[in-house]
Amino acid sequence: MMVNPFSLEGKVILITGASSGIGRQCCVSCSQMGARVILLARDELRLQETLQLMNHDKEHVLLKCDLNDSSEIETVVKRIYQTVGVIDGFVHAAGVEKTQPVRLLKKEDYSTVYQTNALSAFEFVRFYSNKKYFRNKGHIVLISSITSVIGRSGVAAYAASKGAMISAVRTMALELAPKGICINCISPGTVLTPLMNNYLSTLTEDEYNNRVSGFPLGLGESDDIANACVFLLSDASRWITGTNLIVDGGYTAR
Repeated sequence: MMVNPFSLEGKVILITGASSGIGRQCCVSCSQMGARVILLARDELRLQETLQLMNHDKEHVLLKCDLNDSSEIETVVKRIYQTVGVIDGFVHAAGVEKTQPVRLLKKEDYSTVYQTNALSAFEFVRFYSNKKYFRNKGHIVLISSITSVIGRSGVAAYAASKGAMISAVRTMALELAPKGICINCISPGTVLTPLMNNYLSTLTEDEYNNRVSGFPLGLGESDDIANACVFLLSDASRWITGTNLIVDGGYTAR
């Protein structure tokens, strides 16, 4: 019998940031690959919109959670265990961005961005390092950004939070390896999410052309990132951990 190592059939995957952008597409793609998905975000209406796009062979679960509140994270982890049981995969796609020059950034700006992008991810990893909640040989994927490895004006707080993920997963990978759990980052380049489309529409023609010209394969789509995520959640990636997969259309190859 042929076995597809890229299939997510029989797996339960939790995805944060499920109400829009890359997180939404990860939910759709994982459901298409056979997973039962737990969708997590603050906006229940937008979670319902994501659900309508998904394959409905499985009974998916929608949950509201404010990632700025650590107590809510603990509550939702315990609720998932009580209602669904042990999960096989976790994707942290939730994120916020603060575009501001360094001279205008305050401590509170760094704290807000860092809490949503990095600390909430680390809190989930803390719980899912416990075999009570997370299956041995499971997979964890944190969505970082190429701003963590390149310079770009105005995104110091965002880049710092995303860079923290890449540094942390190296150590986390070593600690989780005895349980067979793989943990990795994906660093996307410019991806045409609704928010990015809105931002690009504010640029002048020269600014837009300059942004696009940096990507040899052009700008990305959400499914370019979701496909990479499916791979890192699947058994096909069982020997990959502690790494950062850059998916950027060749931007950092220059």
